[in-house]
Amino acid sequence: MMLISMSKLMILVTIMLSLGVSSRFTSVNGLSMGYYLMSCPFVDPIVKNIVNRALQNDPTLAASLIRMHFHDCFVEGCDGSILIDSTKDNTAEKDSPANLSLRGYEVIDEIKEQLERQCPGVVSCADIVAMAARDAVFWAGGPFYEIPKGRKDGSRSRIEDTVNLPSPFLNASQLISHFAQRGFTPNQMVALSGAHTLGVARCISFKGRLDGNDPLLNPNFGRALSRTCSNGDNALQTFDATPDNFDNVYYNALSRGAGVLFSDQTLFASPRTRGIVTAYAMNQALFFLDFQQAIIKMGLLDVKEGYRGQVRSNCRRVN
Repeated sequence: MMLISMSKLMILVTIMLSLGVSSRFTSVNGLSMGYYLMSCPFVDPIVKNIVNRALQNDPTLAASLIRMHFHDCFVEGCDGSILIDSTKDNTAEKDSPANLSLRGYEVIDEIKEQLERQCPGVVSCADIVAMAARDAVFWAGGPFYEIPKGRKDGSRSRIEDTVNLPSPFLNASQLISHFAQRGFTPNQMVALSGAHTLGVARCISFKGRLDGNDPLLNPNFGRALSRTCSNGDNALQTFDATPDNFDNVYYNALSRGAGVLFSDQTLFASPRTRGIVTAYAMNQALFFLDFQQAIIKMGLLDVKEGYRGQVRSNCRRVN
């Protein structure tokens, strides 16, 4: 009898559990796994191929595509509103200071253009954003998860609505409260924060910690952050040592006092969330399982269906 290594066993268990997680969302809020089965059967490989090609050219886009999904869903629900361009009469979400560092819009555009050629007027921009994030997670080494589809696109995108995005200056209690308003548990909030295993932060989002009054800041790490900020407010700092790999190194960084944002390090400092951080730092498979559950749930926030939404022909503007 062939022995299975512990690592392979954990991967197998994670995959099996993820299938169980996805099956619970087979049909919810008018969405379904097979929503495009008849109307656009090749939607998944089209999205995956374009995302993979983009990430092969620029691996740093994985973080942006995942962040784009998060910023879309937490403002007016998962309706593709993050993609709409500003006009002379309206400043859209994407031009909010909280969203100016988002990238990857051209990837969404390319996917939309190809899908419009294959099956015009069928696949929503909101679904494209959700699928692109899913494929970015997997490409970067994270868990595979399937998502129900059938979201419709919204017609509202206003800069003032981005006040609903969680600030990098919130403490753990404030984060718990903020996410609870959207139906998330503290465990799910910490799991979603693990998306910071990818990408970078700009100095302007953490330089306030460097004035010597942040009790959570490890002095040695603080000096490293100061060196980054010596290059200006837009200087970039990776969240952990493996910024292009979806793993649990982010949580290990928090355990060492090396969280870049105040909202990162507070997760380990607070007794309400420290145990969750420690568990994820010790068990990557557990983090993967909880993350996929949380991001599938996030993808269901305030979805629009039927007459409440549309399928934009161009993701950057309302029909």
